[in-house]
Amino acid sequence: MSQKRVMGVPIVCFWAVVAACLLGILIGSFCDFAISETLANKTELGKQFATYSQIVPYFFYAAAGACIYTGLAGKRKPLAWTLLAITVFYAVYQSESKYGSQIRTLFGYIPGKSAAMLYLPTWLFWVAIYALVAFVVIRLLDDSDPDRVLAVGVAILVAGVIASSVNSWLKLAAARPRYKYLLKQDDPRSEFRNWWQMVPYLSSSDNFKSWPSGHMTSVGILFTLPMLTDVMKNRSQKRNMIVFCAVCVLTLICGYNRIHMTNHFLSDVCFGCLITYLIFSGLSIAFLGLSEKH
Repeated sequence: MSQKRVMGVPIVCFWAVVAACLLGILIGSFCDFAISETLANKTELGKQFATYSQIVPYFFYAAAGACIYTGLAGKRKPLAWTLLAITVFYAVYQSESKYGSQIRTLFGYIPGKSAAMLYLPTWLFWVAIYALVAFVVIRLLDDSDPDRVLAVGVAILVAGVIASSVNSWLKLAAARPRYKYLLKQDDPRSEFRNWWQMVPYLSSSDNFKSWPSGHMTSVGILFTLPMLTDVMKNRSQKRNMIVFCAVCVLTLICGYNRIHMTNHFLSDVCFGCLITYLIFSGLSIAFLGLSEKH
């Protein structure tokens, strides 16, 4: 791996993302409340986007499993199959936890009324989706350098779990009230707190989990897409850059949506993206570096 590249793109792209996040944090530190007052405007389209945009990152866990399988299949096939099954199950579990109710409704399952067996199709639905994703990615991957492919899969999986855990802990450590919660108060401005005004473990309620943004932590995994395309057949630097630019646009839309829907402030969004991006970048550099030494 060239030292001038981070997650499949030139290092200048890395610094551009970091700089954009830091700029957003700086602006938000002074103007968070004013920005939310200006942009907040719940819409049905915004609600649907907020609900379903978070499902995309789970596909990356299945893709990570495909990379791990491809990296190990030539030497340790039983272990490769086992780890692939675990990663697919993790994606299924996360999706079922967040979106299971919608899918159960789709299949006509009514808690307390429907037969218990009707619950199974929802799990099978997710299994079919992520198994298909893993199969397609396996077919697209270039297995000429299995150690590199394995490193990419491990980096995505480990970084994803760590980023999610860090985000959950920081939310409790900050206990920052969401803008939508403040709007219900008689004097929203008096209840507002900047991101550095933390009151650890003040409340476990979702109303006090504004900083950092969990959605942006989930969406941050999208920045690994150029790294995935970089270990696929017929890869090219141009394709990596096109994918990176598309990810940046989608990330900006998600960030705007979180503010627009009154769930987060600008600094919440930028911190969520920055923390996750640094975790993925650092671990990808570490694991790819190990694969090269090996």
